[in-house]
Amino acid sequence: MLLKNGSTGEDVKKLQEKLGLAADGAFGPVTEAKVKAWQASNGLTADGVVGDGTWTKMFSSAPVAARVAAPVVIHPSAFKLEALRGHIPDAVIAQIPDTAVKFNITNTLRLAHFLSQCGHESGNFKAVSENLNYTAAGLKKIFPRYFPGNLSESYSRNPEKIANKVYASRMGNGDEASGDGWKYKGAGFIQLTGKANHQAFDKFVEDDILANPSLVATKYPLASAAWFFDSNKLWGICDKGADKSVVQAVTKRVNGGLIGIEDRWKHFQEYYNLLK
Repeated sequence: MLLKNGSTGEDVKKLQEKLGLAADGAFGPVTEAKVKAWQASNGLTADGVVGDGTWTKMFSSAPVAARVAAPVVIHPSAFKLEALRGHIPDAVIAQIPDTAVKFNITNTLRLAHFLSQCGHESGNFKAVSENLNYTAAGLKKIFPRYFPGNLSESYSRNPEKIANKVYASRMGNGDEASGDGWKYKGAGFIQLTGKANHQAFDKFVEDDILANPSLVATKYPLASAAWFFDSNKLWGICDKGADKSVVQAVTKRVNGGLIGIEDRWKHFQEYYNLLK
């Protein structure tokens, strides 16, 4: 057990809850100050670092040996990115350092989980834009609520018209006539969809994403996916370990189910072993 300024994860959240702080899972100066105060009042060295002694005294009912240590926080410059060459496109590897810094990819577990999900969702980092080129039969199967009766016939094989129909008046989009459905259709390695999500992501990049949504696919496919992980608090799940159950838990948050779990698991093992 070793938690200090810069650590993240579920153990940090538990520590913060114990100290009466907002449990955001990020050990910063406020948490450090609280730890020092607690240590001083409990006869311990007030160094702001939570080792075995501090943790055991703070959580006497939770034996240290039974707990899993939080992953060590490292700077993205320490990632063994060269090991990924030949397994992930060079263009994607080049995006990792900046993306990691901006969206809290602070250890190899997070990076391996993240890349395995991105790789599967995008067909090995190839698909960066949602394919909506459905037949009438496909529309009735995938979007039955939007195409009652024979309505699908007039939308068949017309991706723009389909997007404007199925994404109308939700996710921050205007009505079907507004064209927002097509403008803000799914893009990036984990498809960023809807005007509201584009607007939220826009705050983290220098370009005007609302005015130029195509940049999500062309310039920010990895960053938009990392924004999804960060904003939906998936890193805490990633930090739980490298076994299949964790990959399944992450997959459920990304996919809503376990579609493609074997491929995701295969890629996670591949990337994690390369990065270790």
